[in-house]
Amino acid sequence: MKPTPEHNQRIETMTFASVYPHYVTKVVKKGRTEDELLQVIEWLTGFDKTKTQTLIDQKVTFKTFFEKATINPNAHLIKGVICGYRIEDIDNTLTKQVRYLDKLVDELAKGRSMEKILRTE
Repeated sequence: MKPTPEHNQRIETMTFASVYPHYVTKVVKKGRTEDELLQVIEWLTGFDKTKTQTLIDQKVTFKTFFEKATINPNAHLIKGVICGYRIEDIDNTLTKQVRYLDKLVDELAKGRSMEKILRTE
């Protein structure tokens, strides 16, 4: 399945603050911690806990969130299907970055080891 322009637009205008609590709920319900979630976010974006909280407080959109991020050079190693979309086939950069984050959160919730989630090659 390929994301439509409307789908990409919806992701662009969605706020990170509106999705973050869902990430927390998902991982905590499966026995992981918010600190582990923050570690995953930091690995992908370069944002530490304080910066992540600032962006949540500012209610930035995903577009702004990822414009400010320094994407990990190994992010391209994140592959697979998330939310019905094969990450490798997504053309829109922002949509791909959001799906990277979704995939990492999913792996964390499924109990994958941090060593494997935080890809090194």
